[in-house]
Amino acid sequence: MFEGLDGTGKSTQMRKLAAVLREAGHKVIETREPGGTVTGEKIRKVALDSGTSGLAPLAEMALMFASRAQHIAEMIEPGLAAGAIVLCDRFTDSTEAYQGSGRHLGSEAVRELHRVLCGDLQPDLTLLMDSNPRASVNRARRRNQRASKSSSRGHDENRFEQETRSFFGRVREGYLAIAKREPGRVVIVDARGTPGQTHQKIVEVVSSKFALVGPSKRMHHAR
Repeated sequence: MFEGLDGTGKSTQMRKLAAVLREAGHKVIETREPGGTVTGEKIRKVALDSGTSGLAPLAEMALMFASRAQHIAEMIEPGLAAGAIVLCDRFTDSTEAYQGSGRHLGSEAVRELHRVLCGDLQPDLTLLMDSNPRASVNRARRRNQRASKSSSRGHDENRFEQETRSFFGRVREGYLAIAKREPGRVVIVDARGTPGQTHQKIVEVVSSKFALVGPSKRMHHAR
């Protein structure tokens, strides 16, 4: 799983890693949350569009888990059963960081809902992309604004990017707390370098944890 604030390069790095794994002969599924399914993408529009107003924090958290439960049933579990490597842009850590820490709902509510609604399914590895919160959010805001201008439907994904600096500070601290609590699963990746440098770090982490990428391929894709 790839985690972190928007604008840290999660989507780009996930695509790069998927290419490396496919070249190494693995079947790979790339997906995202909220979203990943037809139902999940509808929920995504509600949850992320800046036109959504008055959404209570608990309702927001419930939407994230509704999308996730469908995603697991329709995409993730079938993919794993078929022997694929599933790469996902966000999972329950996002909910714990954004709603648990950012919205002050607490970690325990998120973790209990994950146990009940997601069968406590856990990633084998979570790559936490860490960067300067202000720079990351500004990049995400500009990207989402460009996307909304090119959309004929007028949708955007800037509702979270309109939050305060203190909100994103809490989100980042929430992520770091998860990494401290689960060091065997979560690896912090410094994403402040170039995309190529960050990609090299990610391939090295994945190669050291799993026998998925050989040395020659690792060196080739680290350039």
